[in-house]
Amino acid sequence: MNRFANLADKPRNTGGAEPPCASAPTEPAAEHFRPSRQGRKVVSGYFSPEMSFALHICARRAGISLQELMGEAFNDVLRKYGESPVGDS
Repeated sequence: MNRFANLADKPRNTGGAEPPCASAPTEPAAEHFRPSRQGRKVVSGYFSPEMSFALHICARRAGISLQELMGEAFNDVLRKYGESPVGDS
């Protein structure tokens, strides 16, 4: 039995109109939109559980967020390689 047999029974869309899913939304989805993220880009990586734990502990001891700690580290790396630090994270 063909798994796609029921697709042959459905009529094809030959009306020339765009399917409703083809148009992109103009507004960001309200449940996923965060104003604090506007104008920012995601920078991420995969690290060992030990590295993740150490970073979280370091941020906690310093009383800052993990994002602030990572921003500080990225600025240090930029200085190390002769680039200007960017500033806030």
